[in-house]
Amino acid sequence: MTRTGTTIESADPEPGGYAAARLRLLQEKARSGPPRRAGLASLTDDWLTALFTAAARQTGVRGAALVAVGGYGRGELSPRSDLDLLLLHDGNADPAALAALADRVWYPVWDLGLALDHSVRTPAEARRTAGEDLKAQLGLLDARPVAGDLGLVAAMRTTVLADWRNQAPKRLPALHELCRERAERHGELRFLLEPDLKEARGGLRDATALRAVAASWIADAPREGLAEARRVLLDVRDALHLTTGRATDRLALQEQDQVAGELGLLDADALLRQVYEAARTLSYATDVTWREVDRVLRARSVRPRLRAMLGGGRTAAPERSPLAEGVVEADGEVVLARTARPERDPVLVLRAAAAAAQSELPLSRHVVRRLATATPPLPVPWPAEAREELITLLGAGEATVPVWEALEAEGLITRLLPDWERVHCRPQRNPVHTWTVDRHLVESAVRASSLTRRVHRPDLLLVAALLHDIGKGWPGDHAAAGEVIARDMAARIGYDQHDVGVIATLVRHHLLLVETATRRDLDDPATVRSVATAVGSAATLELLHALTEADALATGPAAWSAWRAALVADLVGRVAAVLAGEAPEEPEPTAPGAEQERLAVEALRTGGPVLALHAQDGAPDEDGEPEPVGVELHIALPDRPGVLPAAAGVLALHRLTVRAADLRAVELPTGLGEPADLLLLSWRVAAEYGSLPQATRLRADLVRALDGSLDIAARLAEREAAYPRRRGVKAPPPRVTVAAAGSRLATVIEVRAQDAPGLLHRIGRALELSGVRVRSAHVSTLGANAVDAFYVTDTDGKPLPGERALAVADAVEAALRA
Repeated sequence: MTRTGTTIESADPEPGGYAAARLRLLQEKARSGPPRRAGLASLTDDWLTALFTAAARQTGVRGAALVAVGGYGRGELSPRSDLDLLLLHDGNADPAALAALADRVWYPVWDLGLALDHSVRTPAEARRTAGEDLKAQLGLLDARPVAGDLGLVAAMRTTVLADWRNQAPKRLPALHELCRERAERHGELRFLLEPDLKEARGGLRDATALRAVAASWIADAPREGLAEARRVLLDVRDALHLTTGRATDRLALQEQDQVAGELGLLDADALLRQVYEAARTLSYATDVTWREVDRVLRARSVRPRLRAMLGGGRTAAPERSPLAEGVVEADGEVVLARTARPERDPVLVLRAAAAAAQSELPLSRHVVRRLATATPPLPVPWPAEAREELITLLGAGEATVPVWEALEAEGLITRLLPDWERVHCRPQRNPVHTWTVDRHLVESAVRASSLTRRVHRPDLLLVAALLHDIGKGWPGDHAAAGEVIARDMAARIGYDQHDVGVIATLVRHHLLLVETATRRDLDDPATVRSVATAVGSAATLELLHALTEADALATGPAAWSAWRAALVADLVGRVAAVLAGEAPEEPEPTAPGAEQERLAVEALRTGGPVLALHAQDGAPDEDGEPEPVGVELHIALPDRPGVLPAAAGVLALHRLTVRAADLRAVELPTGLGEPADLLLLSWRVAAEYGSLPQATRLRADLVRALDGSLDIAARLAEREAAYPRRRGVKAPPPRVTVAAAGSRLATVIEVRAQDAPGLLHRIGRALELSGVRVRSAHVSTLGANAVDAFYVTDTDGKPLPGERALAVADAVEAALRA
């Protein structure tokens, strides 16, 4: 048979015939996307029609119909979609005959292993169920007759639609709340690394909700791009069903490459970017539609009172309040003034956006569309007014985000900043990141807006925040690539040569402070001098400090803490002193603190390790209370080989995560006049879960680890075997390098690896076997990634020669790969 110009194979009423025809259809590579979904629905229609017709004849039931609802009702069947069916009857059939009719339809579906959502109702029962259950009512809005009494179905559809429109003032707010609750549970599809294509915000459920709103005649969603966005998400779900063989809507990491291949896309990133773009379109349409629903319902509730006040049928025109030249507020939205001429005013786009953000009002969708079609491009470089309006927009805080997204929805951002296209909807594979690259940049500007009082040039801070990751759309080091792009973009915006240079420096070194503070020895003059050389001036350092904080805060909760803030502030203070002309003091052996000295004396007296464990407080929070930054563990013991791997292993066994580690050798006089060598270890640790262990238990296990009676490696291996690693993306291999010009006093070995219990123990053991001494360790963990730096020397306390340093790095890497 033929439908809509496409040949569809007729389905044999026998389950085996339908199953074979279904399999052939799914294996046709030439037919995918909407044609395959429609073909599958049509094939299923034919099969169910044959089943229903035969069953109705055998049971003698009249006045009944088989109705498809939900996705099947829309004629959209994915390979593993369930069948939503309603057996509608007029109530006159014998109950036993009706039950037999249902069984003759349902059982063949179950026999094929297809998921089935079914019900048997009269039109009155269907109407009553819809009135009580919002989800059931939404499903019936897409009801479509498959077989049987078409008039019965048409009458039910008419009644259900009439009820939906009559009840819209009550039902639509309930639907909106349902959508909000679902978004809170499943998150924003366009920012998730493993999104649920159906349930997450901006997914297929929201597309269905928009159809329901349109059916109410209260408001209609923006049509531009909406059908294409739905098609993309449905195509991805089809490919997901085919590659996994399961009825799943969750696009898991381990399946993304296969799904991308099924769709003919380059890789998983290309897939996610396409999914995010579709979700962005749906999310924007959802925001606009619900805003319009609220406006219409609010106006309806106010109109009777207005008419009574005016004493007639006239209604007052919405009040228009001026916001900026050519921009006014009307009915809770930012619109253009009647005298505005966008075709003659290229700055109007930014002026309207800035006014909307400053007023915390949405930009009217119609205004954005008009600006997109009528406004001429800005001259290059931009005039000063355009640059100032951009800064105003970026400095508006949280209100910047919805305005920016409205401009992006109509392509205005890439028209203003063409290089933005590279980061548009670009995924970030590091789970530390909450947002896509483009949204992260906007969020960084939002965070920077709260820091503008700390800097002398807030405009440069805001622009640098917006551009600092712009190089992520290019191959290679994103900071180096971003420097070149930011230089061009800053010049385009209209900055002079000096300011362009500052912005480029900020982008090039936006990771410098946090990486140096957490991975390098701040007491080493070479560390401070290298940062001062890169930054160049106190003014740039001030901006870079604020940008570092804004970037980290916009990344995610794991990227910033009181501890990191304190380390960065310490580094900034030291670099500022160098830039002011003060030479960094050469480090001298520092005397231990009072507590460390007490521990050292006790270790000297007992000849064994002594421990102290206590909480460490940082800077005061908003309420003036000190913010906890972790737990300090101090260990003192006579100098001997194997201390680092033993101590790190014991901490791992007790499920303590090491955030920072410092090792120092000191000499204490003895009663015999000869000095004794002691090791002082200062650790910042955190419990993986539960409470902290007792210091006495830590000491007992450390003693056993040092004397060899506790096999740490075997114990860690047993624990790992007892808790098998979850299935997921295979982590990249570890990488161990020698940092160039890291220090004059020691060789810096940098380790990048997947964080895991016992990682520091394995590194320490490899360094120990390489015959080097660890002067200090700087541990940094972001999400699943560990980046640790170890300052090592030879046994005489000197930096390692080049070849030996490389050999040590290779040995550590080999140990971690084993």
